[in-house]
Amino acid sequence: MNGWSASDIPDQSGRTAVVTGANSGLGYVTARELARRGARVVLACRDATRAEAAEERIRAEAPGADVLSAPLDLADLASVRGFAERFPDERLDLLVNNAGVMALPERKTVDGFEMQFGTNHLGHFALTGLLLPRLRAAGRGARVVTVSSLLHFLGTVDPRDPNMEHRYRRWTAYARSKSANLLFVHELSRRLAAEGSPVVAAAAHPGYAATALQTKGARMEERAWLERLFEVLNRTVAQSPEAGALPTLYAATAPEAGPDDFFGPGIPRRAPRAPWTRDSRASAGLWAASERLTGVTYAWR
Repeated sequence: MNGWSASDIPDQSGRTAVVTGANSGLGYVTARELARRGARVVLACRDATRAEAAEERIRAEAPGADVLSAPLDLADLASVRGFAERFPDERLDLLVNNAGVMALPERKTVDGFEMQFGTNHLGHFALTGLLLPRLRAAGRGARVVTVSSLLHFLGTVDPRDPNMEHRYRRWTAYARSKSANLLFVHELSRRLAAEGSPVVAAAAHPGYAATALQTKGARMEERAWLERLFEVLNRTVAQSPEAGALPTLYAATAPEAGPDDFFGPGIPRRAPRAPWTRDSRASAGLWAASERLTGVTYAWR
């Protein structure tokens, strides 16, 4: 990682962070390392039992860690709203939009959206909008970090069919959701700058890291051979979750990280990104569609 490691994370004492999908994989490592450096970390997870187990593991691995869990299902907008309404603090210093699903068989969210677009993009779009007043209250140093993927290069959002209702292809759906993440960060950065806000929106990708993300789709379809293949690749090719989480941690904490930055393995260098993820017309269009679909309208000053 070219010299930057978790030991370089600045002191996070006095800061509060929310990490989605923090019960395992990259989210777990991100939450643990933030807590290790003094942050109060909320583990926002769909499965309460796994979240509570993650709390205990973090406290064991990082003695003195200030962590708590709260229920959040990004595939259910009522759950997203409930999480934001129950959030106990008036300020929030860091939101890490980490949770995601990948290459699933065709499924719908509770609200009827294609599962990958609905979870990876729309759920986080709604969550960020609902928590933005608390991020503004934190002032300088507040950040929103959204986890994308280099697979965004495989496709961008089709504004005529964002939910892929006409022809579903699982890897295209995943790529489009990850392009949506970067378009969201681009447009959020533009709008924050326009209002003179010090809140920074940035993005990161882990490269190929060994997590449960790769095997879930195969398991859902009971394709044991594909599940075994991903397990072998995770053992032999993938980097560890600890290495995969570093770009996210860098985007979340490094003083050098700025608006609309995108980091991956090789930090502090910026990661390559498809030109369409910086297309302001496309990002504005996606933003308008996301507000309409989620019912969450951001309030700008």
